[in-house]
Amino acid sequence: MLRPLSVQLYSLRDYAKDDFVTVLKKVAEIGYKGVEPAGFWDLRPSELKKIVEDLGMKIYSSHSPWARGNNLGECMELADALGLKTIVCGYGPDDFKDLDTIKKTAELTNKMQEFFARNGFTLFQHNHYWEFERIDGKLKYEIFAELCPNVKFEIDSFWSTNKGTEDPVEMLKLFADRTILLHMKDGVCKQKAGGGEMVNGLLDMKIDLMPLGTGTLPIKQIVEAAPAAVETIVVELDYCDTEMYKALEMSYRFMTENGLAAGNK
Repeated sequence: MLRPLSVQLYSLRDYAKDDFVTVLKKVAEIGYKGVEPAGFWDLRPSELKKIVEDLGMKIYSSHSPWARGNNLGECMELADALGLKTIVCGYGPDDFKDLDTIKKTAELTNKMQEFFARNGFTLFQHNHYWEFERIDGKLKYEIFAELCPNVKFEIDSFWSTNKGTEDPVEMLKLFADRTILLHMKDGVCKQKAGGGEMVNGLLDMKIDLMPLGTGTLPIKQIVEAAPAAVETIVVELDYCDTEMYKALEMSYRFMTENGLAAGNK
């Protein structure tokens, strides 16, 4: 059975700031079955949920807000309004800099996970490329996972290559038993990147990204390796030289026409 194809709305942030409802309509017109919000752009979460559902789509998860340790009540209220039982966390490169910082990050994550679990929510972590760097030959993410045994994962397969140094299929298999969501972006996996600097409040990884199917990521093999618990495959293009609506339409066609995910068209 094909998993539904969703889009991470961060991809369309430049359009959403002017007219978020039109963004949602265009995503539905392309054929996506779901969305993953990253900001609400002056819509109430309950209103966003209604609009998405009226357009024949579903909110499968949300990146708003990210759990930080001091906003847990807000996270639960928003998840409730969106009809979700999952909450996301994620970290910058400094939080995975060395073993000591990984331990501190894991300690915070465990506290959040335990709190959310008591209240009926599942905490998942979204990776970038620095979690897939190594310390003395061991993946930083393996260390983190061992320290946080009850946290689930949203694996971003492109970032899991750590700029082409790791095999994304093997990385997914390594964390398969705890992966509940899958992010898919494409590009030339092996390329240089900056350190994940914050630019105008956004994380700039300085990596060129491309519509799905036009880069070197082994998408078919990744989808085949995806565990049963993965509810949806989420397309995310942080940046793209191709106009973003066109890039998302190309990505949709690649995934659906090759039998890798299900759309509404």
